[in-house]
This record gives sequence, structure tokens and C-alpha cells, in this order.
Amino acid sequence: MRSSDSEFSLPALSTQHSTRPIRLGLFGGSFNPIHNGHLAIARKAHEILALDRTLFIPTGDPPHKQDEALAPAHHRYEMARLAIAGMPGFELSDVEISRQGKSYSIDTVRELRRRYGSETLLYFLIGLDAFLDLPSWREPDALLAACSFVVISRPGQSFQSLATLPFLQHVSPDQLAPLDTGALDRLDLPLPSGHTIICLPLPPSPISASDVRHRIQRGAMLANLLPPQVESYILRQQLYRENQHRTHI
Repeated sequence: MRSSDSEFSLPALSTQHSTRPIRLGLFGGSFNPIHNGHLAIARKAHEILALDRTLFIPTGDPPHKQDEALAPAHHRYEMARLAIAGMPGFELSDVEISRQGKSYSIDTVRELRRRYGSETLLYFLIGLDAFLDLPSWREPDALLAACSFVVISRPGQSFQSLATLPFLQHVSPDQLAPLDTGALDRLDLPLPSGHTIICLPLPPSPISASDVRHRIQRGAMLANLLPPQVESYILRQQLYRENQHRTHI
């Protein structure tokens, strides 16, 4: 049975006795299923950004993935719980899957800001391809004013494309090009809100959730693609084998 945030023993973040604000990473995704590529990205970002915690947030009913077949939310939540169990600094939230209706990032960020306080620094981890679509999201200006974004490289995408975004017109493609060539391993772009867009060209992951699902459908080997406990859960629950185990959104 899925636990709520309060039942999952997420202690309140406090800066009362700290010399600096708490740094909280927000790692959302369908996690359909969560795989070793997700974990590798989260670990690397957690380390580079010196985050105090990274919060894994399985999506509920995401408006930008209407064509993807999702396993039921409670299964995706449980797989994420199993994947990060015992990993220091990694925690889990049901803030999105417990919400009724479409799941919008601005609602999630506002709720987490309410829970963790105005002093907590929020870092929204996102792939470059998804970040380029940010202007089409609900209240993009409010999102940019509410948290910093950590934009992670994606195969086939160029960081120079960021210069086309309306809120980054002050940035030239030449400034961004070293991220694509490997000459820079990080670039921080300050925003008028006081938040930052942090560009991280991380090594590409050879693993994708769609490939994992296709392998399961074919009965192919899953070696090194999933945490063992997640693979065992998928096999026990017979996920991704029959259409009735999925929800189309």
C-alpha cells in the first residue's frame, strides 16, 4: 500500500540551526519504470549541486505525456520507493499522484514551497528537451520565479537551443556552445527573479524506460537496466505485459 508523504517519515526541513538554506532537488518523472539511468542522473546532480535532499516525485496525470501508456500510479510509486530505499539523501513524495486531475508542475512547486518554507532553495531537475517546452507549460513565468532549474543534457539536443527561449534572449548561442562541445561542464544563467538556470552536460544514459518496457514485452534480458528489487517487483506484479495493467492518458 502506498504511503503518503507524512507516513513516509519526511521530517520537516528546517534552517533554524543551519548556516545556509536547505537545498532541495525536485526530480519528477513518470518513472515508468524507474531505472538505473534515472538513479545515475539523480546521484550526479545531487553531488554536483551539493543538495541536502533529492525528492523523487512520480507524476500523476501529466498533461505533456498524453500518448504514453502509464502503469498505475501506486505501482510507479512503489517501484520508486524500492529503487531509492537506503540511499542517503534520496526521498519520495506522493504530492503529484495524490492530486486529483491533471498534474501541473506549478501546483507541485507551490505545494512543496508551502511544506518546506520560503527559505528552502528548490532545484527543479529537468531534461533539456522538456525545458525547451517550458513556455507551453502552465504559468511558466511563475515557475521561473519560484525555483531554479537544473537543465540536464539529452541525446540529440543542443544547449545552444536555449537561446531561442523568450526568457533567455540575453544569452547568445556562443555562450552555450562550450556545453555542447564538452569545453564546459556547467554553466549558470541567472534570472531576474534571483533564481538560476543551471546547465549540466551529463554523460548520456543508454537506458530508456520505453526500451525497458519493450524488453519486458519481448521477454528479453534486463541485466543492469533496473535495480534488482524493481525488476523483481515488475515480475511479481506482471507489469508491462498486458494492456489491462496500464492506464492511457
